[in-house]
This record gives sequence, C-alpha cells and structure tokens, in this order.
Amino acid sequence: MANFYHSVTLDKDKCVGCTNCIKRCPTEAIRVRDGKAVITQERCIDCGECIRICPHHAKRARHDPLAIVKRFKYKIALPAPSLYGQFNNLDDQDYVLSGLKALDFDDVVEVSGAAELVSEATRRLMDSGAIRRPVISSACPAVVRLIRVRFPDLCDHVLPLRSPMEIAATIAKQAAMAKTGLPEEDIGCFFISPCPAKVTEVRDPICVEKSKVDGVLAISEIFPPLSHRMDRLEAAAIEPLSSSGIIGVGWATSGGESAALLKEKYLAADGIHNVIRVLEEVEDERIGDLDFIELNACTGGCVGGVLCVENPYIAQARLQRLRKYLPVSQSHLAANEPVPREMKWESELEFSNVMSLSPDIGKAMMMMMEIDDLEQTLPQLDCGACGSPTCRAFAEDVVKGISKKTDCIFTLRGKVEALSSMFGEQEETQEPES
Repeated sequence: MANFYHSVTLDKDKCVGCTNCIKRCPTEAIRVRDGKAVITQERCIDCGECIRICPHHAKRARHDPLAIVKRFKYKIALPAPSLYGQFNNLDDQDYVLSGLKALDFDDVVEVSGAAELVSEATRRLMDSGAIRRPVISSACPAVVRLIRVRFPDLCDHVLPLRSPMEIAATIAKQAAMAKTGLPEEDIGCFFISPCPAKVTEVRDPICVEKSKVDGVLAISEIFPPLSHRMDRLEAAAIEPLSSSGIIGVGWATSGGESAALLKEKYLAADGIHNVIRVLEEVEDERIGDLDFIELNACTGGCVGGVLCVENPYIAQARLQRLRKYLPVSQSHLAANEPVPREMKWESELEFSNVMSLSPDIGKAMMMMMEIDDLEQTLPQLDCGACGSPTCRAFAEDVVKGISKKTDCIFTLRGKVEALSSMFGEQEETQEPES
C-alpha cells in the first residue's frame, strides 16, 4: 500500500467514539472501531471537516512550529490573504507585513499578490480555449484531492495552475537569491496557513514534483506573537511592503477568485458538502452553461479554515472593509506573453481509484452484488452505531471483512430476540416433573 502524508490526525486519548466525524467525512474515510475513530489514509483529503465537527477535540491539524524558521539563513513569510481578516480595524496590510518582519523574518511576500497573477493567468488560459469548460479552480487542495478520488470524469476540468502559495514562494526565492547571493537551500519560505490542507499540499504535492514552500505555520499559532509585535510598531517602522489589491485580498473569501476573472458565467460554492453537491451536478451535466466554478472546502472560503482564530463571517466583514482602501490590483503578468511555464502543473491530474472494491473487475462486481443484497436487509437508518457512516458503507465493510453483520445493533437485536423466542418456546414445551 502507498504511503500517504496527512495533516489531519487523531488523538486517541480524547476520542470517545461518538460517531460525529464518520457522518460528516466527505469521503467516508473514518470508521469507529473498538470505541475509537480510525482514519483510512488513502481516502482522507485533509479537508479538516472532522476537526471542525469533533466536540471532544480529538482531531487535530499538524503544522510546523515557528521555530522551524531558524533552520534557514534567509527567512521569508508568505501570509495568506485570510490572515488580514483576523485583525480588527485593519486598513493597511503593511501593518501586518511589517509586524511579520519584526518577528525575525527577513522578507515578506504576499500570497494575495501571487493570487492576482494566477487570476490573470486563468483569464488567459480560458480565453485561449485550452481547458474544458466549466473550468474548476485548483486553489483549494482539499477540493483537488476530492475530485481526484471521487470524480474521475472531472479531472480534466481542473485548472492546471499552481496555487498562489506556490507562485509566491517561487517569486520570493528568485528575488532573495538575486538580492542576497545565497543558494536556494539557504532560503526558507513559510506559508502562514488558514487550513491543514495546505500542509498536505506542501508535504505531499499533486501534479508537481516538489513544493517551493519549506514550512507551513498556522494562523492560530502566529497570531498572538504577531499581534504583540504589531501593537508595538512605531510609525517609522511601517514599510511599504504590500503588492496586492482588491482582487488578491478577495481570494480569502468565497467568490473572490471568481470575481477576479471578470466573467459573468461563474459559480462559487463553499463548505465541503455543498462542494460535493455541485460536483455531482457537474458530473451529471445538470448545471447550466458556466465558464468557471470556484469551490472551497471551508465555509466562507479560506477565512473559514480551522487554523484561523476569527469567526469566518466576522473575518469576511473585516476584509470587505479593508478592500475599500485598496487599488484594484497591484501584481500583473508581462503583457502579450504566454502563461509562464513555472506557473503551470508539471503533470496532469489523474484519478486515484482508492474506493475500488478490488483490482479484479469480476471480483469487484461480485462484491458489489453482495453489498446490494446485504444493504437491503439493513434498517436504512444510517445511525452510525455500527461504526460506519451509512448502512451502505456498513454493508461494504462487512463484504470486505472489516466488520461483522452483528455490529449492526438492529441485526444483533433481531438475533437476540430470535434466540430468546426459541428458548422460550422450548421451556413451554417441557413437561413439569411429577
């Protein structure tokens, strides 16, 4: 079996087997076995939904500690645009960016600036007709992985461009090497992330061989020391570091990327289960004439990531206020030139058939029929008491040998009642001794 890196992990000591997570997992990657949740590695897309839904905080996100920056001679912060939404009354990104430099970073490169470049590259690719429509955004790594494991027919609809995070890291390293003369291995780029999916994108990238990002820091971890430094910044210490405008900052919320394309025929959806419904309708060709589809696994967009500190709706309102003070855009590609090669994926997105019942088609068909037959005998309540998310998933687990039929409490109760009835009849037929 292939090895998978995952940024979403389980703390078994905190897990009580409550089944909340198994019902919300979009790829049915979680089961409850022996009173504890178990995550199926090949199915998990690190969307963070289980972290959000777990009332016992048994799911957690892995990310790098701030101390990781000390491993490099030259350190560059790559703040996500959603970081700006965590601060109240912010009217200038330079306060945040200068605060990051005060945290011992040598330079700061906005991911929102790279987002403006990706928006421009997307417009050019779509105008060229090089991608099947509707074009599906590749910005959210959890959505890309979801398509990869559940929607094979949509893989060639996904925008074959690297994420703004990767573009920002590439630009930052090229500029730092030219400025300092240091080799690339001495220059560290650190993304300040709203979600665990970005950690997985860096550690286990899809469609590129190696990420340009050297570490991923959580917004929730960097927010306290950053706020402290910002409170103590003097006016003279505020540097003009921002390279983005309304378009780039807008990427932090649902609909921002779509609006940046300056096209009318687009759809934007957020929340992983809403995303699935949209993808199902696109796959079934039930959605009308669209040019572009923007999908975000987190509610509200990146501001809803589980590594943020602020309520996503408050963060969204704060960003709306900040955008009033910004120019439309500050970052642009060279005019009349093709999309740079370094912005594109190195390979095509390929379907990963992790949900296959068996590599043998004949055996898989037989298993499918067994699952269908067994499912008909189940109560169709999808209660989760068996440790599987649905009766259909339970039937699949039984056929695979992962579960037993009696793990269903209704099946078990039926057997117990049948045995009780049988023993009761035997006692009634026994004649009393004289």
